[in-house]
Amino acid sequence: MSFGISEELLPVFVPIVTYWIAAGIYNLVSIPDEKHKLFSKEEETQNLATRHQVFVGVVVNQAVQMALAAIYFMNAGGKAAAAATPPPSLLRIAGQLASAMLIMDALEYIWHRWTHENRFLYKHVHAMHHQLIVPYAYGAQYVHPMDSLVGEVFGGLIATFFSGMSPTTAAVFFSLLSIKAVDDHCGLWFPNHPIHRFMLNNAAFHTVHHQHYGVKHNYSVHFLATWDLLLGTYLPYSVEERKGGGYEIRTPKNY
Repeated sequence: MSFGISEELLPVFVPIVTYWIAAGIYNLVSIPDEKHKLFSKEEETQNLATRHQVFVGVVVNQAVQMALAAIYFMNAGGKAAAAATPPPSLLRIAGQLASAMLIMDALEYIWHRWTHENRFLYKHVHAMHHQLIVPYAYGAQYVHPMDSLVGEVFGGLIATFFSGMSPTTAAVFFSLLSIKAVDDHCGLWFPNHPIHRFMLNNAAFHTVHHQHYGVKHNYSVHFLATWDLLLGTYLPYSVEERKGGGYEIRTPKNY
């Protein structure tokens, strides 16, 4: 037992709780804080989905994710086998997390790019997420159910299976994934934030993708920008202080 629930249920509940805690923190920070916003108040009116629609869409997707994750983890391996296996070393856990990260990044890049280059998939599936021209934290999982199933659920389960993560390690991995997704969509820029300062794939990187000039670029979603750099879909950007407060993103395509 861990945290009062069976280990198999940790990756079902913990990442979802982490998602809403992280989203709540970013939302509370963004309300009074204009100096870290990547968009002006005028730009924030561009979204085509209401916050209520986004909230409902996210909750529905997460309910399906939890159900499928519960089925997988409750039937993968079994408690007897887990009890008989010695706990993995920290080095092995780090290797499993790194493997899962690389697998998720590759699978999501392939799927995400396809949903943009295939007109049918974009119109009927992925366009839903791009109703958020100005993204915000809890809108990270506002996607079409097919996007959620292929890009998040199936990709996550494949990464879990091939990396060999235990349910506890998977809970940590998907919680990190939740935090990263929320940060990518927060619409805020903190120059000294570790993700913003040290990772190329960050909130500004993904915000570029949500703009009309960057919709065919910066497809990498989770941790690294590797596939964009390798396959020529990376659109360079810089984050500069906006006159009047806040920040703005500059790329060769919008300036």
